[in-house]
Amino acid sequence: MTYIITEPCINVKDTACVDVCPVDCIHPRKDEEGFAEAVQLYINPDECIDCGACEPACPVAAIFPEEEVPEKWKSFIPVNYDYYKK
Repeated sequence: MTYIITEPCINVKDTACVDVCPVDCIHPRKDEEGFAEAVQLYINPDECIDCGACEPACPVAAIFPEEEVPEKWKSFIPVNYDYYKK
C-alpha cells in the first residue's frame, strides 16, 4: 500500500507533506527541476513506508491511503504510479 495525492493538490502544491515525510518520497520538491511545471505533487509508491505523516500535514486534504481514495478521485491512483515510470 501507498498513499495517493488527489485532485485538491492540483495547482496548490503545498509542500507541508514533503517537509514531514521521513523518507523523502514526495516529489517534486520546490528545489527540484520540474516543480514549476508540475500540476501536483506525487508519492513514490516504491519508497513510501506507509507512515501516514503526510496525510494530516496536507492543508487541502488531498492525500489518502490507496485503498481509501474516494471513488471520484480513483483516477489519481495510476497518475501517481505513472509519474514514477518516466
